[in-house]
Amino acid sequence: MSAVHAIMERKTLSEQFLGELAAIFGDRLKLGEAVRSQHGQSETHYDTVLPDAVVYAHSTEEVVALVKACSAHEIPVVPFGAGTSLEGNTLAVRGGVTVDFSEMNQILSVNAEDLDCTVQAGVRREELNAWIRDQGLFFPIDPGANATIGGMASTRASGTNAVRYGTMREAILSLRVVTPDGRDIRTARRARKSAAGYDLTRLMIGSEGTLGIITEITLRLHGIPEVISSAVCSFETVGGAVNTVVQAIQLGIPLARVEILDDMQIRA
Repeated sequence: MSAVHAIMERKTLSEQFLGELAAIFGDRLKLGEAVRSQHGQSETHYDTVLPDAVVYAHSTEEVVALVKACSAHEIPVVPFGAGTSLEGNTLAVRGGVTVDFSEMNQILSVNAEDLDCTVQAGVRREELNAWIRDQGLFFPIDPGANATIGGMASTRASGTNAVRYGTMREAILSLRVVTPDGRDIRTARRARKSAAGYDLTRLMIGSEGTLGIITEITLRLHGIPEVISSAVCSFETVGGAVNTVVQAIQLGIPLARVEILDDMQIRA
């Protein structure tokens, strides 16, 4: 990986460009090595790669201004959520500006009757569930880490409860996205069904920032189950475990979460 980093061309940030960023973000523009180092790593096994600058966004409008400035100066932009990525997709391998969404963490609306909500990209999964619990609702996608909703949308996250609730692909109703040329678009409305145009929502989910930067997400919510039971079963073969799960689903048993562990995983 280090050899790859060495050949990646990094463009020096000009004083003019830094001045434009300072005009947008003020003291939320960070150039210190400590902050850049925090944003140059994640849970991945890849080497640390520092961005040239870090900004903390508060609104979609600020992200629009950032992307337009970066586009004009041909500077890369890297979105950063909670830094829980395992794939290295938050690493600024060509330098540029990392935009941190940790302060863009507002729950904008909750529509309990319609079982949906709209949040900013920096809202974390556990924070959202704590907020909506009193209304008898929960957001079921659980990748294990307390990731941001924006990061989960960008990576099409899933978890052990995908067997019942699906992945982020099924959980997202619409997105607000800033395109690479700085346009602010909404991929859909709150309606469950629409035949108007392309399905841009599904196109953006899992695109990891390559098609645009996700700033707001409208999510499908679910009622909290009244009763939850758990069990641990052992099988002599993986095939036996898989067949049991298949039969349970075919019989209509409402499985909410399934995870398989073998000897190798336990040793790890």
